[in-house]
Amino acid sequence: MDQIELGNISITRVWEYFGSVEMTPDTFFPDSPKEVWDEAAPWLAPHFVDHETNVVNSAIQTWLLRSEGRTILVDTGVGNHKDRPYSPVWNRLETGFLANLARAGVTPEDVDIVINTHLHVDHVGWNTYLDGRRWVPTFPRATYLMPKDDFDFWNPENDHKPLLGRGNQNVFEDSVAPVHQAGRTLLWENSHRIDAGLRLDAAPGHTPGSSVLTLTSGTDRAVFVGDMLHNPVQIIQPDANSCFCEDPAGARATRRKVLGWAADNNALVIPAHLGGHGAAEVVREGDRFAIKGWAPFTPYTEQA
Repeated sequence: MDQIELGNISITRVWEYFGSVEMTPDTFFPDSPKEVWDEAAPWLAPHFVDHETNVVNSAIQTWLLRSEGRTILVDTGVGNHKDRPYSPVWNRLETGFLANLARAGVTPEDVDIVINTHLHVDHVGWNTYLDGRRWVPTFPRATYLMPKDDFDFWNPENDHKPLLGRGNQNVFEDSVAPVHQAGRTLLWENSHRIDAGLRLDAAPGHTPGSSVLTLTSGTDRAVFVGDMLHNPVQIIQPDANSCFCEDPAGARATRRKVLGWAADNNALVIPAHLGGHGAAEVVREGDRFAIKGWAPFTPYTEQA
């Protein structure tokens, strides 16, 4: 297992997908200057950028936590058999995610809590699976923690007009609503304490309900930041948003606030989509940040 221990909490990386997202850096991060990418080029390849094709590489993964006797999943990826007509990279995937979860010693029935940091297409997919013609909860015993602001924003009945356009089409209907209708959701606002070592807090910007999960156990600290970061370039240039941020100013403010807390508290920053070693410690460097060291997770390109 690709696992680390922080205090009394274990963190295991469970893979769904690694590779191209068919976007160039200037498309994915339109307000990030080319010279920043050029300067970082030696260490961005191959985990974060494929220089031969000039496309961004990304990981779709779930963070499996074991804390106070409970099994917790942070984000559930893209899922299998999902119709994603406006997200072609994720359309009708068939991956071995559940087999990878089983290799980590977890069956769907073992999961106590599912955390969706926000409700984008690549964070909620394995909330459900196709049972005949019906989408049903993949983790039948779990409580699914969803930010209420995102639940309301993505609910088609509310007729919001997201920056993502149709990129999230079908997602609420097949990966969110079936769980809610089954009575498995807890819609939280502002902050939610899971246990003594884990707390969810609102971190809006990327989406209205985006959240971060803070881990505090013994002397160890970590923060799971979802899509606050898609690429480590956003650590060295914290004002660089992805093209998917609904509130650009809010996303920048949240990124600076959370990275500042992580730097001041020697906390491991764990985004949803980093390939390579998956997470990093950061330090302040003027009005920006720098990478102090990488987590010991094994890069996908080096796994047997």
